[in-house]
Amino acid sequence: MAKLYEGKAKILYSTEDPEILLSVYKDDATAFNAQKKGTIKGKGEINCTVASALFQSLETNGIATHYIDCPTPNQMRVKAVKIIPVEVVVRNIAAGSLCRQTGLKEGTVLPCPLVEYYLKDDDLGDPLLTRDRLFLLDIVTEEQLSTIHKMALKINQHLQEFFNRCQITLVDFKLEFGFDSQQKIILADEISPDTCRLWDQTETDPQARVMDKDRFRKDLGQVESAYSKVQERVLAALNI
Repeated sequence: MAKLYEGKAKILYSTEDPEILLSVYKDDATAFNAQKKGTIKGKGEINCTVASALFQSLETNGIATHYIDCPTPNQMRVKAVKIIPVEVVVRNIAAGSLCRQTGLKEGTVLPCPLVEYYLKDDDLGDPLLTRDRLFLLDIVTEEQLSTIHKMALKINQHLQEFFNRCQITLVDFKLEFGFDSQQKIILADEISPDTCRLWDQTETDPQARVMDKDRFRKDLGQVESAYSKVQERVLAALNI
């Protein structure tokens, strides 16, 4: 296998089949555009397991993903895709940058899901893009953007319902999409406590309820424990 790419959370390797790649999940943790770095013990296996379970759940609900299988707990075989250089963020409750940029109070329930697009470019700080800027940069066509928007909302609806069964509130989350070998847009990357903002519905304390990477970002402690709880509840909800 040859290493094709190493990101903040995963390493991507080629396989004997050019249409199949191996994604190895790491324990490395980063925040604030990699200005803060650390390690979360067991994160790679947890995120891989959670992402695998959620991808399979989405597949059964008509959402095409790059997931194939997991040969080991921290490795995922995926379909080779050409990643669209846009991070798609879906927000259900005001938190994080939305509060900083708009003045909305954290915890404000949005009247409808908010779908945002950010350019995948660390050097530029992953800036928020308008619809017209997406077209100006020739990243996607109107039809492709419409497909991504509809998929993002469908994924959000499914994940909200699923996490509610886990007694977890899906505050917001990041998605990435790519083109497969047939030029079809499919869901890629991962869905995990690294890419979602998740609040424990059994906790009322604003800090104790955090079950995602905000525990690392904000030095709240018990990061591994929070990630493990997410994994336990996800697997329990799927009877795995």
